[in-house]
Amino acid sequence: MNQDKVLKIGLLETGRPPPDLEQHGDYPTMFEQLLSGADENLKFERWAVLDDELPTDVNTCDAWLITGSRHGAYEDHSWIDPLMTFVRDAQTANIPMVGICFGHQLIAQALGGKVEKSDKGWGVSVHSYDFLDKPKPSWMQTENTKFDIQCFHQDQVIELPVNANVIAGSEFCPYAMVSYGDQALTFQGHPEFDSSYGEGLIDMRRDLLGDEITDAGLEVVHQPIDSTQVAQWIVGFIRARKS
Repeated sequence: MNQDKVLKIGLLETGRPPPDLEQHGDYPTMFEQLLSGADENLKFERWAVLDDELPTDVNTCDAWLITGSRHGAYEDHSWIDPLMTFVRDAQTANIPMVGICFGHQLIAQALGGKVEKSDKGWGVSVHSYDFLDKPKPSWMQTENTKFDIQCFHQDQVIELPVNANVIAGSEFCPYAMVSYGDQALTFQGHPEFDSSYGEGLIDMRRDLLGDEITDAGLEVVHQPIDSTQVAQWIVGFIRARKS
């Protein structure tokens, strides 16, 4: 694997932080900081997909990352269908893709899966995801049995596409980390969220979440997380494809 080769990552922005949390940076900036910490030989370009801005060619970048969003993958927005077409075109062209939260759901939906609001309700704050009892991909390089990251979602993938491979999950979220061959890797949780952003997001959404979920989330939001490890997996996945 050639770690010295500079790779261009296209960041597809599908959501933005609430105005009161803008001091943490936007989602593309969070991902630039996260992934650059794992690999200094990355460069980034961003497209504001939620403003109907989408690359015209899937070959513009070495890999694509779809961010999280407050929107649902099943909602009727002008940019949803073009983005799903882009995902399918990237798969056909064999360009690596990474999906986070909304991106995780959108990729599953674009490839034939189903997303809806889960009857399990909201998942917020730090969640643990267990690896399934099967060999891990070579690019993961971990002996751990689980990983912990921040999450904030009510929607979940409830039906997987036929070519999906579940890597990790939990009782609350069975499909938390999924790969599609060696072409796409997705996470329901948010490795780009640090505890400060997670705390602010949970606290400001108290009216939406209710006191019980909010207070329970705030109790554990500062627990240790494995975002650095997840960033290494994401970069390892992309590098394995581009070596």
